[in-house]
Amino acid sequence: MQKQSRKTLLKKIFRIALRTVATLIILSVLIPLLYRWVNPPFTPLMLIRTITIGAPIEHKWVDIKDISPYLIDLAVASEDNNFQGHNGFDFGAIQKAIDERDRGRFRGASTISQQTAKNVFLWSGKSWIRKGLEVYFTFLIETFWSKERIMEVYLNVIEMGKGIYGAEAAARHYFNTSAGNLSQFQAALIVAAFPNPLERNPARPSGYLIGRAQDIIAVSQKVGPIRFDEKSISRAREQYDKSEDKRRKTHSFIL
Repeated sequence: MQKQSRKTLLKKIFRIALRTVATLIILSVLIPLLYRWVNPPFTPLMLIRTITIGAPIEHKWVDIKDISPYLIDLAVASEDNNFQGHNGFDFGAIQKAIDERDRGRFRGASTISQQTAKNVFLWSGKSWIRKGLEVYFTFLIETFWSKERIMEVYLNVIEMGKGIYGAEAAARHYFNTSAGNLSQFQAALIVAAFPNPLERNPARPSGYLIGRAQDIIAVSQKVGPIRFDEKSISRAREQYDKSEDKRRKTHSFIL
């Protein structure tokens, strides 16, 4: 009887665990699908910062049409030159990061899509579990969302200062203006602060931050304006595929 009871209990536990996992998987797909149309109300990082450092949340959602084109262009120039062309992962950037690491230097290779997935659905950290989930959610948003939607969410949720999230809050806090009225240099200073927003202040920039902003503007002029119409996306994907074909011929170990 005891063995039978133990088996019954194990079966119940197994069924509960299976249903729990199935529910989590379903939710992990449905929520990104919902966010195709519904704006994320908050992010895990917002809650973590509020709990750990007591930072108030400054955040106001604005449509992408109400965000300065300068900020969009400069974000791509700084964070992800191939944003329009790749499918969430820039293998060329990953290859460069590996090459730099072999030379003793370190550089990031996360795309805007990956950063968006991390900011909206996950927490900060460098564990393999979090990285694996980042890959999973990046695939989902690239599947369900347009490139324009990814950029819109990205510029509305990323951390831009202590308790400051998104373009509108940053524009108001640092320059007393709206996200749509940011000048090119103001937008460049905000983007230059992305890697370390808690330590860098776009309103009182250091010499390094000013130099970095100028460099980002120069790269943006080479990359050109970012557009999300079908023709522009198609052309960008063709260019990216060509560059990938060339890369694979010499670096076949990165797919």
